[in-house]
Amino acid sequence: MPKTPKHQRTGFRFTSYKKEEQTPFERIFEIFQELITHTSGDFDEALDWLKTLDDEYKLTNEDYTLEDFVQELKDKGYLQEKIMPDGNSKVAITAKTERSIRKNALNQIFGKLKKKGLGNHKTNRSGVGDERTGDYRAYQFGDTLENISITESLKNAQINNGLEEFKITQNDLVVEDTNHKSQMSTVLMIDISHSMILYGEDRITPAKKVAMALSELITTRYPKDTLDIIVFGNDAWIIKVKDLPYLQVGPYHTNTVAGLELAMDILRRKRNTNKHIFMITDGKPSCLRLPDGQYYKNSNGLDEYIVEKCYNMAAYARKLHIPITTFMIAKDPYLQSFIEKFTESNKGKAFYTGLQGLGEMIFHDYATNRKKHTR
Repeated sequence: MPKTPKHQRTGFRFTSYKKEEQTPFERIFEIFQELITHTSGDFDEALDWLKTLDDEYKLTNEDYTLEDFVQELKDKGYLQEKIMPDGNSKVAITAKTERSIRKNALNQIFGKLKKKGLGNHKTNRSGVGDERTGDYRAYQFGDTLENISITESLKNAQINNGLEEFKITQNDLVVEDTNHKSQMSTVLMIDISHSMILYGEDRITPAKKVAMALSELITTRYPKDTLDIIVFGNDAWIIKVKDLPYLQVGPYHTNTVAGLELAMDILRRKRNTNKHIFMITDGKPSCLRLPDGQYYKNSNGLDEYIVEKCYNMAAYARKLHIPITTFMIAKDPYLQSFIEKFTESNKGKAFYTGLQGLGEMIFHDYATNRKKHTR
């Protein structure tokens, strides 16, 4: 048998893996993005940290200095001179840097995603939909003709009726299953009370990263979805995605009720059927705003009056068909007990997580929350 000519042979060719080389700018820029997130957008403080790291780890050399890096940041549009109210100028990050930080957070937490043109939260019910699953089922009244699998249906007709007097009946018809795609309106609540940085543990930076990554995820993969971000301390208010890198913890108590009230007010006005609240907190509600405008505060343990209001809000959200997923980033048993009862009131979900796994858990829940759908 003649040999196949070399130019016609097919197969795999294996070569040694070579890691993609980074330029000095790219290598230092990765570190810079981390530092600018930790310093809440303060360039001067981030640069001080970068100098310290450079002294210890020799990030730069005589061929590429920190001055070169800063100049390249300006040349590439990551920095700008900002005029302050006192007339002096200050170096600040730009919108391009904010977008880069969000993208970096997404890649860190959820890996690299390819952009799609439609929102695609699958529902757990098959039927008339717009995404083929590859599975087959018997024809049902109401199924559209374009979903009938001709090949599978003819095969059934041959098996059931034979070839001599070939005929096809409704019982022979097979439909390729589809999943519905739905749109989702999400509110992400971030606790910015003082306890988020107590005891030397930085809980706010991971929360910011999750919020930035979630906003990037929705923009790139679920563009028809909506995301509103609110923060809650003594009160609750809406922030914009572009403000996330600058988010800081304040000298606040934790008014969880105010956060939930604002979240539900936002979602009531959304037209989407699917609505969801994510709440990142250390789990200790300690504040309420009374009808007269005064604050009722109690940081000692769990105040029964405040806690009961939280349970009532969770139950109210359940009536509105708004599930609440709580990401609890503290491990105190009495706080976990509160979250368990809060979750039971809403019939939602709760995750008790360390800071390392927070992003993966919140994204898994977002991507798999497909219980409701519209036909």
